Amino acid sequence: MNAADREWMHRALMLADCGRFTADPNPRVGCVIVRDGHEVGVGVHWRAGEAHAEVNALQAAGDAARGATAYVSLEPCNHHGRTPPCTEALIAAGVGRVVIAMEDPDPRVCGGGADRLRAAGIAVETGLLEAEARALNPGFVQRMERGRPWVRIKSAISLDGRTAMASGESQWITGEAARNDVQLWRARAGAILTGSGTVLADDPQLNVRRSPTELAAAAGLPESPRLADLPVRQPLRLIVDSGLRTPPTARILQGSPTWVLTTESAAAGPAADVLRGRGADLIVLPEAAEDAAGHLDLQALLAELHTREINELHVEAGPGLAGALARAGLVDEWLVYQAPLLLGSGGRPMVDWDIGRMAERAELEVVESRWLGETLRLRALPRGVPNSL
Repeated sequence: MNAADREWMHRALMLADCGRFTADPNPRVGCVIVRDGHEVGVGVHWRAGEAHAEVNALQAAGDAARGATAYVSLEPCNHHGRTPPCTEALIAAGVGRVVIAMEDPDPRVCGGGADRLRAAGIAVETGLLEAEARALNPGFVQRMERGRPWVRIKSAISLDGRTAMASGESQWITGEAARNDVQLWRARAGAILTGSGTVLADDPQLNVRRSPTELAAAAGLPESPRLADLPVRQPLRLIVDSGLRTPPTARILQGSPTWVLTTESAAAGPAADVLRGRGADLIVLPEAAEDAAGHLDLQALLAELHTREINELHVEAGPGLAGALARAGLVDEWLVYQAPLLLGSGGRPMVDWDIGRMAERAELEVVESRWLGETLRLRALPRGVPNSL
């Protein structure tokens, strides 16, 4: 593989990112068909159930695909899922070579797609810009490899590290630019998690309020007329509520599907019937084995989300739930918006986590910093966690 191959694969990765807000729960995939050094077809996987990137690129290329090279950000599928196998489309089109950034971690595909292409006489090369390809789909990769979604916690904090006043009042710590940026992170997630305390204090909607076209423009993605035809994809909304304190009038229960995560005993009570009447789905989870306070088993929650094809879990919650996830080692990414104001020593912390010794501190690596007006946005990962977009 040479410099030209790298440039074309960069192009495929850029195309893959165009599906950032629409492809879920499928991975984001891009494809470029190149013949005699010229681009003859490109494709994006826009939406689950629709054609994959390879098929879209082949349709754009037409007869020019014969003998050409296909650059694909993810190994072509070799099974019948929501759509037919992409391997068969590439074989039928007569491509001469396929360059793949990364093998598909889905056990139904892993290695099988490349093997099928080789068996048909097509030259196949893998591993070009693999790290960049994995970073495009942190949730999909982790769900396939570890059986749980990628967990991203968003926090808005003051300069002295507080997320709210002692009363719970928190609107607004950050400015409008930061709140608009949060929309981009909500929109790429499969689900948004909060706690009943946040519902009671802030009555949030936790929804996406921008169209795919607006989201793409705000994220700096290439323009595409296809986005104008796609509806807003609302993430599933989740409320951790072992005591069923969520009021039936809560705005989070309006519109898109909402799960209330609770205990078996609470789900059998009268409050459960009221919430079901408001359209909520009550999901019973076991209580944490080491916790006598009725807290839910967060590992069981993530396992449940894996079965529901949730790739990225976006968390907007108070210090209790954020701390529980952190203590359990379940946080993959911190998204922190820090504003230039002070809330005082009585304010609420970012996480409830009693770390007694410096040697026990949790170390993070800041992988990105960006100013949004007067608010500083930091992205940080626990040491040793691969980067994500």
